[in-house]
Amino acid sequence: MASIDLPLEGRLARYELTGRPVPLRKREAAAFPRIAFAAAHVVADPLADNDPWLTPAIDWERTLAFRHRLWDLGLGVAEAMDTAQRGMGLGWTEARELIRRALAEARGRPGTLIACGAGTDHLAAGPEVTIDEIIRAYESQIEAIEAENGRIILMASRALAAAARSPDDYVRVYDRILSQVKEPVIIHWLGEMFDPALEGYWGNTDHMEAMRTCLAVLEAHAAKVDGIKISLLSKEKEIAMRRQLPQGVRMYTGDDFNYAELIAGDEKGHSDALLGIFDAIAPVASAALEALGEGRNGAFFELLEPTVPLSRHIFKAPTRVYKTGVVFLAYLNGLQDHFVMIGGQQSARSLAHLAELFRLADKAGALADPDLATARMRRVLAVHGIA
Repeated sequence: MASIDLPLEGRLARYELTGRPVPLRKREAAAFPRIAFAAAHVVADPLADNDPWLTPAIDWERTLAFRHRLWDLGLGVAEAMDTAQRGMGLGWTEARELIRRALAEARGRPGTLIACGAGTDHLAAGPEVTIDEIIRAYESQIEAIEAENGRIILMASRALAAAARSPDDYVRVYDRILSQVKEPVIIHWLGEMFDPALEGYWGNTDHMEAMRTCLAVLEAHAAKVDGIKISLLSKEKEIAMRRQLPQGVRMYTGDDFNYAELIAGDEKGHSDALLGIFDAIAPVASAALEALGEGRNGAFFELLEPTVPLSRHIFKAPTRVYKTGVVFLAYLNGLQDHFVMIGGQQSARSLAHLAELFRLADKAGALADPDLATARMRRVLAVHGIA
């Protein structure tokens, strides 16, 4: 097996790779007992002459090829979400083009799953913004996606979090939007650990109180809601909400710390999945879901549980920069030829963090080709002056 000297506690230490890569094998979503979306990242164009902090440059060919890989594995694509750096490098103009292109690719593949993020990110957040302006912003993005026959993921709104004065403002916005959408949507409640600007969403900093408002909205519009994804990194809160959902409304776990046990579920229910970590561990997640569908629960946990320490590391605080780890793993696995991100976000994690990610990915069987991953890790070390 390969070996490499990696940073560890302020020094270089030899690491011997021991992981057994989970092989890539095509599967159909119908083989899975859960609906499973991977929130997909975008691949930057490293040769573009642009201002990385201001203007994103996207490698469309590689970005779309990555979506086909997810579909080949039986996973759905959650498009233009926070994993795609929405609001952290990817604006609505670029997100709209990404959605248009991804939906066009999906139309050529019958049976594929794709849902697209609609929000208010083209509207600058601030206390002077009115609730009516927020409603119109949502309507504008929804109209653009529905015009392409796209399915909606209703993203949380920074503008609404800044402008709302009470839970009633949230109810007003969601009542209006859900009364108009053509097809049932997935509502995304993104916690402040992922985006500090969303603190106090649903009109309360207490998540359990906020949950009451959210549940009231779901109850009032159950026919227009396919499910809700909550990203609060608390299995207890997710389970508590899951047990109170209106009949027919799904819980999509967004808990990148506890997804294995939440997907497996208990005697009172389970969660489906809409996860950023599934971008990074797609072959493992696909194999685990197939095992669960075949009743091999032990194999499900044997495959998925070793990825949890990796995911907790990638999503550690500050959680909002987890995208760096997702893209780094894509680079290690040969899914893109460089470690460059829109917004210059490749610099958001330390070399020590990336070294630990490498070790944990190896142990999780998430390095597709250990020799290639080792060679690429050496390139990253060399860029940092470590030969």
